[in-house]
Amino acid sequence: MRSSVTATGFDLLLGQRWSCRAYLPDPVPDAVVREMFGIAQRTASWCNTQPWQVYVTSGEATRRFARSLTEHAKTHEPAPDLPMPAGYHGVYRERRRGAGYALYRSLGIRREDRDAREAQRLRNFEFFGAPHVAVVTTDREQGVYGAIDCGGYVANLLNAATALGVATIPQAAIAMHADHVHRCLGIPAERLVVCAVSFGYADTAHPVNRFRTDRAQLDDAVVFLGGD
Repeated sequence: MRSSVTATGFDLLLGQRWSCRAYLPDPVPDAVVREMFGIAQRTASWCNTQPWQVYVTSGEATRRFARSLTEHAKTHEPAPDLPMPAGYHGVYRERRRGAGYALYRSLGIRREDRDAREAQRLRNFEFFGAPHVAVVTTDREQGVYGAIDCGGYVANLLNAATALGVATIPQAAIAMHADHVHRCLGIPAERLVVCAVSFGYADTAHPVNRFRTDRAQLDDAVVFLGGD
């Protein structure tokens, strides 16, 4: 039987989640961190393989990782473990550009200000000042389905964090320099870097945290096929 209370609560939770790009320095208590990841551990997966393995940094480990990764990203081309998108065309290009323009408007960065845009790009590798970062990896042998399962895990992790009052941002940018991430965190070759999730408590006074992305209409994303 459908529970309207549960469905409504879940809908509200999804509506409250957003990508945080400025954090307070305060660490998240260990008990809250463990609860957050414990909830995400219940994610469904192909044949219950649970292919994700996560490397979580805190405190000085996060700051050291951020410094190293930022310097690397300044001078190195992407070297991801997983293929990058082949391109962005049509509606995907429009959505991507719309999100980017909204971000730059919130910061007062003009389109022609290349230096400011580059500085904001590098903020990705500083984890936007978050005190914690979780690097999500998958088992190489599980292929694309392992990566898909990790996507489900990431979604549940973001929602669990929101429920616990913790701000997050999923970051594909970190996976673009997977070679350096492997070296920094000692991740073995049989693990593939999928993405990172930076997390902590939001700096709500920062202008970058005032904009929100939109979502396509339901009928733009779902085709309902009925039968007689």
